[in-house]
Amino acid sequence: MTVRRVVPDFSTGDMGASRDFYGLIGLREVMNQGWVMTLASPANPTAQLTFTTHDESAAVQPDLSIEVEDVDTVHAAVVAAGAEIVHPLQDEEWGVRRFFVRDPNGKVVNVVSHRRDG
Repeated sequence: MTVRRVVPDFSTGDMGASRDFYGLIGLREVMNQGWVMTLASPANPTAQLTFTTHDESAAVQPDLSIEVEDVDTVHAAVVAAGAEIVHPLQDEEWGVRRFFVRDPNGKVVNVVSHRRDG
């Protein structure tokens, strides 16, 4: 199983203030869908932070996201280990396949792969 990146997810009530503050440190907006925004380092694009006002399709917000090469394989391993799935494995309209799982510390982890349609 290959991990492509690990990204902390923060809840925010003010996307602009978050973007402006972390911009002072050198992060730039690379994605913004209104309810979710990702900032990244121009020099190291896998160094990222994600901010959300809510989650568009899940009842809970994740604490961190881990992008993996094959989300289905990871999902099968997590389910076999008996971990608590808090958002089912599904394709999302914005081009990812993901699920949420609760880690042993109670944190909600968004495990995600970008779909390669077509």
